[in-house]
Amino acid sequence: MSSRRAVPPSSNGAPLSGFFSVFRYSRRALELVWSTSRGLTLGLALCTLVAGILPAVAAWVGQLIVDAVVAAMESHQNDETASALETAWPVLRYVALEALVIACIALAQRGLSAQQSLLRALLGQKVNVMILEKAGHLSLAQFEDSELYDQLTRARREASSRPLALVNKTFSLLQNAISLASFGVLLVQFSPWALLILVIGALPVFASEAKFSGDAFRLFRWRSPQTRMQIYLETVLAREDTIKEVKLFGLAPLFLQRYRDIFRTLYAEDRGLTIRRDTWGFLLGLLGTLAFYGAYAWVVVETVAGTLTLGEMTMYLMVFKQGQAALSASLTAISGMYEDNLYLSNLYEYLEQPTEADSGQRRTGELPGDGIRFEHVAFRYPGMDEPVLQDIDLHLRPGESLALVGENGSGKTTLIKLLTRLYAPSEGRILLDGSDLSDWELATLRRRIGVIFQDFVRYQLPVGENLGVGDVDAFHDEARWKAAAQSGLADGFIAGLGGGYHTQLGRWFKGGQELSGGQWQKIALSRAYMREHADILVLDEPTAAMDAAAEADVYAQFREHARDKMTILISHRFSTVRAADQILVMAHGRIVERGNHEDLLAENGRYAHLFRLQAAGYR
Repeated sequence: MSSRRAVPPSSNGAPLSGFFSVFRYSRRALELVWSTSRGLTLGLALCTLVAGILPAVAAWVGQLIVDAVVAAMESHQNDETASALETAWPVLRYVALEALVIACIALAQRGLSAQQSLLRALLGQKVNVMILEKAGHLSLAQFEDSELYDQLTRARREASSRPLALVNKTFSLLQNAISLASFGVLLVQFSPWALLILVIGALPVFASEAKFSGDAFRLFRWRSPQTRMQIYLETVLAREDTIKEVKLFGLAPLFLQRYRDIFRTLYAEDRGLTIRRDTWGFLLGLLGTLAFYGAYAWVVVETVAGTLTLGEMTMYLMVFKQGQAALSASLTAISGMYEDNLYLSNLYEYLEQPTEADSGQRRTGELPGDGIRFEHVAFRYPGMDEPVLQDIDLHLRPGESLALVGENGSGKTTLIKLLTRLYAPSEGRILLDGSDLSDWELATLRRRIGVIFQDFVRYQLPVGENLGVGDVDAFHDEARWKAAAQSGLADGFIAGLGGGYHTQLGRWFKGGQELSGGQWQKIALSRAYMREHADILVLDEPTAAMDAAAEADVYAQFREHARDKMTILISHRFSTVRAADQILVMAHGRIVERGNHEDLLAENGRYAHLFRLQAAGYR
């Protein structure tokens, strides 16, 4: 288990450079949104521009309306012969203009909302696909690293929504910046000091939000393992493949209590952060309120003194209020962008996990027909000091069968993982037809191998697709399904299912049908037979859930099917391994005995002892 723990930018607190360095993900988020939909991104930009400029236009038109009303009132008093409608006509034109401006603002806001909604769906899908594609390129060793699972959890929980949120805040910032610029043009005519008051009133809240955004992110990263445990407990308590033991052993109260305890711990942390964040936000927000009403009083005094007209007073009050809102929104957007950048670091931290490129190019070996060779192979799992396999030597030729025997944990399944290149040896080398496995093109190598692991997957898919996953090139080929099922002796019970090869398996989806353990093993065995061109067949405890008769039939069929192939069988049942050309007895990661059944019985060693113990159980 890895002990690495990534430290988020500026997690040590407070250098300003650390704060701004986080924004390096903004460009990548914009590129991601642009690549998702150029049309919608341009639409967002256009609506942002319109929504940014028009509020200042509305305020300016508002001033014209008030001043025109005052002028019209004076004109009507001086010329009582004119009708009120005639006198008010110039004002009504301004009112119509303001109505048009407000309608355009509403249209721009609707456009922003609609395009953001569409982009949210497209971008969420794109990011999730990126996460899953990356998962397909990670090695098995990386998947067995708890730190990577923490990264994957963090990326999937937040990162699919954060890029669009970041872009939305970026456009919001641009919109408010445009508004502020236009408001500033109007305010500076009143006094440059008004702009300074505007800024001073908003800065404290911004500093508070930025500080607590960083705290929230660090809390989010720190507790990823607890979050994963909650997800795991939910899975155990709510899945059909675990609920049997949960009910039988009475585990529900125990696991539910653990689930509640984790929630209480996480909630207490969230509550403390929320209270601190909102308390400081309220207190510092009072400064902004004080600044606004100070400016309000200033404008009123200037109006009473006759320096400003009523229209100018109305405009400046509106501009100052809207300017304060725009500045507050801008600083909130910057704070939100900071937070979104922090969370996006989770996504790119995961996506930038190093992966080993498949450098192999061989499609044929240097010595065709030489088979499989292990030469002084040793292996230790990442982060472990003790080797799982040591000094493994073996040679398996085409047409020969090999059986691996040994106690659980002796290294048998690990040996198969090395053969299938799920892992690379720590020492020594593995050859296929005279060429190192690392030199083989990975897809070519794996097409030559048909394997059923003891922990095979029970896909919640129709029967035929459960078989088709064994060869994606024939995933929808019903003729191949039937041939594979016949070889795996699954065709008999499949014919009895309501939908035949189109019967949904498992209980996750409507109409699904569950199979017995032995039937699932026949499905998995048939899946291995889907690879018609595979010349290496590996069966890891393939009949553990079958009765004796079914097991005998399976192995009889297997011997017939594997006549010209290299076959490797892992089993604890000596009745099934005794016919193998070679039997390797493994203990503590080493080969301690080798030979055929008769030779090993004659040696009277570990194999003979285990064989007689098992045989005695049948007397």
